[in-house]
Amino acid sequence: PPTTTRQSLYAIGSGGLLGVGLGQSRQKYLYLPSPRTTYLRHRLRRAGHGGGLVIIVLFALLIWRGVYISIHAKDKFGMLLGLGITFQVGLQAVLNICVVTNTIPNTGISLPFFSYGGTALLMLLGEMGILLNISRSSNIEKT
Repeated sequence: PPTTTRQSLYAIGSGGLLGVGLGQSRQKYLYLPSPRTTYLRHRLRRAGHGGGLVIIVLFALLIWRGVYISIHAKDKFGMLLGLGITFQVGLQAVLNICVVTNTIPNTGISLPFFSYGGTALLMLLGEMGILLNISRSSNIEKT
């Protein structure tokens, strides 16, 4: 595999269950061309497999809640828009996780809310605002 992918796999394998600690990742020293813009897994190595699992669970909860909100939308447009946003964020996360674990070839897709770059983050925050607006006007009973 390419060098960056190989280093990502080394980071996953050497992180252990609890990680190596904040700032202790060795993959950032002369092994990566630009550690701040490459795979998130190099940075998550500090958190270990537990930290990676927490992020996967959080994405699963985000997807589940997005589908729940969309299904209970007031109209068909809100439902389809909410499902589209949820599907896009979920697919982007799944593709990034597959690239980092070398399941699929490198596609250059970023991990939502985590990867370096401001434009993608602004677009995702706008999408989450739309999803929250769908939730506010939905048929979900408020308690």
